[in-house]
Amino acid sequence: MTKPINSLLIVLILVFVSSAGCKKGSDESIINLFSVDDDIAFGEAMEEEIAANPQDFPILDPVAYPEAYQHLNRIRDSILGTGLIHYEDRFEWKVQIIQNDSMLNAFATPGGFLYFYTGIIKYLDNEAQFAGVMGHEMAHSDLRHSTNTLTKVYGVQILLSILLGQSPGQLTEIIASLAYGLGTLAFSRDHEYKADEYSVKYLYQTSYDARGIADFFIKLEDAPRPPEFLSTHPSPENRIEKINEVWQSLGGKEGNLYVDSYMQFKASLP
Repeated sequence: MTKPINSLLIVLILVFVSSAGCKKGSDESIINLFSVDDDIAFGEAMEEEIAANPQDFPILDPVAYPEAYQHLNRIRDSILGTGLIHYEDRFEWKVQIIQNDSMLNAFATPGGFLYFYTGIIKYLDNEAQFAGVMGHEMAHSDLRHSTNTLTKVYGVQILLSILLGQSPGQLTEIIASLAYGLGTLAFSRDHEYKADEYSVKYLYQTSYDARGIADFFIKLEDAPRPPEFLSTHPSPENRIEKINEVWQSLGGKEGNLYVDSYMQFKASLP
């Protein structure tokens, strides 16, 4: 039989983790019951779960596709090099490619684990668009939106289950929600707008055109069948307007698209 947990101990744990969750990079509007270390541990657990499910998440082997991962890591490093990532040195920032040409999506888990479907890579036209999407996903991790949302949806119950090593099956539900942007863990409109904003700020410090994420949404508007996750997100039109406002507020500098290098990236995929 499991030994009962002292109620005072639970209160002390929650007070400690709550205070740890309110550090820089977090969303101040909600108390995040996860510490930064919890983000990292949770992301590692998710990575193990994803790796154990190749049927739903067929990860491309970096050894078999070194050129594709070189492109991916180079784009990631350009964003990390801006100095704007709060947890640049704390989070993993590991990038992986999921082979599914029909999925126009990317997602990030806590702790900086980033996943990109071959579908979205092949769908986009230039590196600035892709860097915009990557910056958006990195912002979700760096601003700790996933565990912020977990706190709001599950509260104390999920926190305690994670701290006590219980409810491992719940990871499958959480991963699916993050991967497809649906369900109770879909990011709020505020989180989506904030991730868009930071994507622009990241890219503005690079040679990329900082409006890459806006160009992604413009392209999605012309898609014959928009991704299902957009049904739970703010409308692309509103997001494009806000993205352009952020870009103008930074000075309106035009950057590069890097079409040729992106064609090489796409050609390196199966």
